[in-house]
Amino acid sequence: MSLEKDLAPEMIIDVREIEPRDRHRLIFETLDGLAAGQRLLIMVDHDPKPLYYQLMAEKQGLFDWEYLEQGPELWRVLITRTR
Repeated sequence: MSLEKDLAPEMIIDVREIEPRDRHRLIFETLDGLAAGQRLLIMVDHDPKPLYYQLMAEKQGLFDWEYLEQGPELWRVLITRTR
């Protein structure tokens, strides 16, 4: 599944290529750098539900979360900065 051009994210992070200990830090740093309306696409080999819960706990109301693909081998999530 490919994103339409007007829905293309500003950043893409394939966390499968990143050391597990560095993943959440990198994602949060990237999200902090987004302006309202900008999007980050993350790709991961498991359901990133723990990241979702951490994001909602620490940055509630700042981001929308949308699954674009839900396994079994690849999960793709589009995270949009709302404000």
